[in-house]
Amino acid sequence: MVTASRPAPAWLQSLAEPARPVRGYGLPPAMEPSRAPQPPRKRVLLIAYSFPPVGGAGVQRPAKWVKYLDQFGWDVTVLTVENPSVPLLDESLLAEIPATTRIVKARTLEPGYRFKQAVSGNVGSGVGSSRGSLLKRGLRSITSWAKKLAKLCATTLLQPDAQRLWLPAAWKVACQTLRETPHDAILVTAPPYSSFLLGQRLKARFGLPLVLDYRDEWDLSSQYLENSATAWFARHVQERMQRGVLRSADAVITTTQSSSRAIRQRLTDLALSTRVETIYNGFDTEDFTSATNLTTSQTTPADKPAAGIFRLIYTGTLWNLTDITPVVKAIETVAADAPELAKHLEFLVVGRKTPEQRQVLDRLAALPCRVVLRDYCPHAEVLEHQSQADSLLLLLSDVPGANRVVPAKLFEYLATRKEILAVVPEGETAGIVREFHAESQFTPADYTGIACWILERLQRATGQTNAVSSMINSAFPEQRLLDFSRKSQTAQLAGLLSEVANAGQGIAALGGAR
Repeated sequence: MVTASRPAPAWLQSLAEPARPVRGYGLPPAMEPSRAPQPPRKRVLLIAYSFPPVGGAGVQRPAKWVKYLDQFGWDVTVLTVENPSVPLLDESLLAEIPATTRIVKARTLEPGYRFKQAVSGNVGSGVGSSRGSLLKRGLRSITSWAKKLAKLCATTLLQPDAQRLWLPAAWKVACQTLRETPHDAILVTAPPYSSFLLGQRLKARFGLPLVLDYRDEWDLSSQYLENSATAWFARHVQERMQRGVLRSADAVITTTQSSSRAIRQRLTDLALSTRVETIYNGFDTEDFTSATNLTTSQTTPADKPAAGIFRLIYTGTLWNLTDITPVVKAIETVAADAPELAKHLEFLVVGRKTPEQRQVLDRLAALPCRVVLRDYCPHAEVLEHQSQADSLLLLLSDVPGANRVVPAKLFEYLATRKEILAVVPEGETAGIVREFHAESQFTPADYTGIACWILERLQRATGQTNAVSSMINSAFPEQRLLDFSRKSQTAQLAGLLSEVANAGQGIAALGGAR
């Protein structure tokens, strides 16, 4: 169906308008002010294993950089994988990549993602007393043991990750690309962290400045990412690897201020003064101006909630770092205390879910609320779902290091100007949320607070109360929101790339003078 066209907010319209050229008034062309000479364009090699058509939140960052770097004097060559072993694909993301972008690909020797999941998955234990059942249990035990052995061998040998099997072909393609076309810098975004090893080796070979982008901190990812190695041997090997790549870096980028502080401390411990800069993920203003005329399939519930219904929506992956359990417990509490009100709750969850998280969501099936579970869908459709929510759910588990994490979806949530229910621990995410939504942040352990929040929204939706809490700060920080735009964040990246590239040229000139 086609949704009604909604005019974009004034702040979005003004940001999206192209700059108008200014000409001298009443002067002949020869007397018009001369334009300043434009600096020569530069080219960066962006190494991004996760790049369209790969789907997921992490892909948005390099894709949006490629989209906007051209406007800041940087041409981009993208080195990515030809046959990615990933859980999600989103062909629609390719539409935003400029036609001028050069994309080179290298094949990986990794097995398919489903095979990797099958090897790492748990095998259930059957119950039975017959001889056949004993045989089946024996076969399950052997299969389980074989899977554990295969996983142990893979995670021990393939350090820091399975994507190391991409490096031989990626090295060959990267070297050929750098020989054929002059580049001014190398930018590597990770995870997977094996890509950092490729950048380190390319810098040693070609002498180009190297910028490392930590989309997630290496140490935290090693603890929480699926199929990651956690044994002491793996931690020891990866610690040495990380020290090596940090020594080779000319600059480091992180996605949060807290992560920047952690990386600076690491560099200090290594007696290094490498520049560290925070570049948030942000939101793309063009995504929201174009979403007003989005066409969706008839099966997509992108219509507005019915009268008397409170629609809460979560978009994104549910896994151990975004545990849905606190919200499920809160909804169970509401259903037990006010079952008639619970009938007016519609909970929509859009995105990939690990088996453990799906089991938690299954607990809602017996409750009177309406629960809609959808798998991953194209990014534009996700934004349309968000636009039809009463409130948006943000999740972050209360685990060590989570205080330094800011989910990428937070910035798109903010751009919708919808109320946000943030179930997150104290930290940088909680601080940003409170700037815009002062009374909607709860820690994951506060089930009672979350339940009261949901109950109040249900009472408001059904007209049982006229009380209106502060859904959005009265003085909405407009400029603060614009600082989080993808274009603004890419301008910051372009400035950093120019500085390291110019510094690299200066060092090369000094070497030549000697």
